[in-house]
Amino acid sequence: MDVEKMVHRCRLQVAGEDYEVLVFLRADGRHIAKTFFTAADVIINDGTSLDEALQKHQRLLPLAVDSRRLTRDYHPGRPQADN
Repeated sequence: MDVEKMVHRCRLQVAGEDYEVLVFLRADGRHIAKTFFTAADVIINDGTSLDEALQKHQRLLPLAVDSRRLTRDYHPGRPQADN
């Protein structure tokens, strides 16, 4: 099992909402940025450095937010992931 150590925490605003971003350092030296929408719904991006992982996450988080909003808007009866 990989051991991850949190090395950075910040909040990003997307479409008027704040999302927490946690960046972890893995044992192999790679960095992993994560945003938890729910316990079962997590967006994860990696990079060779904290900056690379965070930049990738900043670029892709709006897409993740929009895709979830589209799913919710076009499938209003579809159950959402639970915490």
